[in-house]
Amino acid sequence: MNPYLATFLLAMTPVGELRASLPLAILGYKIPVEIAFLISYLGNIIPPILIILFLDPISQFLSKKSIFFKNFFDWIFRRTRTKSKIIERYEMLGLVIFIAIPLPLTGAWTGSIASFLLGMKPVRAILSVLIGVLIAGVIVTLSTLGIVSLF
Repeated sequence: MNPYLATFLLAMTPVGELRASLPLAILGYKIPVEIAFLISYLGNIIPPILIILFLDPISQFLSKKSIFFKNFFDWIFRRTRTKSKIIERYEMLGLVIFIAIPLPLTGAWTGSIASFLLGMKPVRAILSVLIGVLIAGVIVTLSTLGIVSLF
């Protein structure tokens, strides 16, 4: 598979996001840092924006059609609510921080679901995602290059 496409697709995944795509692109595929950052950033912001815009109508439609989807959405919403206390308390700033921290179970996917569950306005949620992913990208890039150590 094309390294650029692989980087982009990995950045779109809910677990990998740019936490996985940036190190792979920079260290594994030897893609220049600026290009790796841009590809990973774009790949990471597309799914959350779609989630923010379409989660409500899709979840309602699918939950009515299938018990499987009803149970799935109930599970994912419960899981997200337990992780979203910082977002609830600080709203936009909380969402930015939640997304910016490049750790498991944080990130743009979970943050966008949390913004929906907490009733955040879509424009504010999308802006928070854009900023949070940008910050996460900088942290992961610097960590990958060995400039900043997270641990």
